[in-house]
Amino acid sequence: MATQLMKLKVSVDTDTVTTPTDTRFFYVTTTITAAGATLTIDAADFLDDNGDPVVTLPTLTTDDSYFSVYLNGALQMESICTYTPGATGVGKLEIAVPAGGTSILADTPVGLEVMNYAPVSTNTILT
Repeated sequence: MATQLMKLKVSVDTDTVTTPTDTRFFYVTTTITAAGATLTIDAADFLDDNGDPVVTLPTLTTDDSYFSVYLNGALQMESICTYTPGATGVGKLEIAVPAGGTSILADTPVGLEVMNYAPVSTNTILT
């Protein structure tokens, strides 16, 4: 008999359920942040969806999460934003205002949205 590749023939059905956790945070600036400067917002300075002070900014799940930053309702580029999860003194959002750009004015609303997904897959071997 000639040499041949021996392999299993298996059919698998995979069902994946993705459960999102959407957490939103809000802040209103108190001073002007000039072009070339960085606006830093501590975790404790944010309010949650109920208007309650925030204690901790959530961790981003590796490969299954993202964050979005809005200034005055406009989505901002990720390259100017740095998100650090954690409690007061550690957790923060930093927005680097590009040099030569426009300042962030006092009383500007800042929205932070953190999306974490928890995908779970179930495999069923059919044959």
